[in-house]
Amino acid sequence: MTTNKNESEKNSQPKEEKVMTTMPKNLMVPVLLLSLRNWNLHGYKLIQELTRFGFSSVDQGNVYRTLRQLEKDDMVKSEWDTTTGGPAKRIYSITDAGEAYLQTCSGALEQYQSIINRFFTLYMDMFLPSIKQPDESEDK
Repeated sequence: MTTNKNESEKNSQPKEEKVMTTMPKNLMVPVLLLSLRNWNLHGYKLIQELTRFGFSSVDQGNVYRTLRQLEKDDMVKSEWDTTTGGPAKRIYSITDAGEAYLQTCSGALEQYQSIINRFFTLYMDMFLPSIKQPDESEDK
């Protein structure tokens, strides 16, 4: 049985390269990375940011699982903050790999936005045709 050289090269790529060239299955990942772009935040604050961004319902467990996966993928890092009163909080920050992935997501989302804009233009034209203004030449 022969193996296609390109196929075996694809399978031997480091995990990081595969991760950085794919879009997330949901928008939570790029929003989390964007939220961490300028600030180091703890999980609860990230959940607030998701809500403020427009996510109508946020499963806290899913957010923390996603953050752990992002950490495994070297897109975020975390450390314990014990400087405040009360229990220690895990503070997350974006890594260089996370920055690169965010850039990839941005380009792909821009393409999706273009497709969505075209979709709604066609949709509106089909179901809500524009009201035609009388031609000015007809008044004369």
